[in-house]
Amino acid sequence: MFNTVLVAVDGSENSKKALNVACHLVKQEDNATLHILHIPESLSHDTVLVWGIGAIPMEASSKQVTAAGRKVVEGAKAEAQENGDFKIETHVEQGDPSRLILNKARDLGVEAIVLGSRGLGGFGGLIMGSVSHKVTHNAKSTVITVR
Repeated sequence: MFNTVLVAVDGSENSKKALNVACHLVKQEDNATLHILHIPESLSHDTVLVWGIGAIPMEASSKQVTAAGRKVVEGAKAEAQENGDFKIETHVEQGDPSRLILNKARDLGVEAIVLGSRGLGGFGGLIMGSVSHKVTHNAKSTVITVR
């Protein structure tokens, strides 16, 4: 089906569902690669959220934020390994989630991007400019949003 799939994870239930869908997609092909990406999310000027880990102070160094993000992708990698035998690469980036997902997908040449939906819906998604909406409308590859 797809030889390269990028899944963005944040430790939430919806991202766990997205990870399962991504694993199912890469299992269909021999020598397929699953790329697992986590982007810590800024909550305010003084807090960064690392899903599955919790909020950490913004004054934490970039290395500390990346280390917390590594825990998220390593947990996702362990879950993915239980779903089948395929190549897995992990990535932690910092910045604007939609832009980073699109850039990483382009740089890696992935064929599909899988995202969990936060359930903002049509009007809320338009106002908030959800990550899944931005990625879906700007991606060059297939985008699958999992609810």
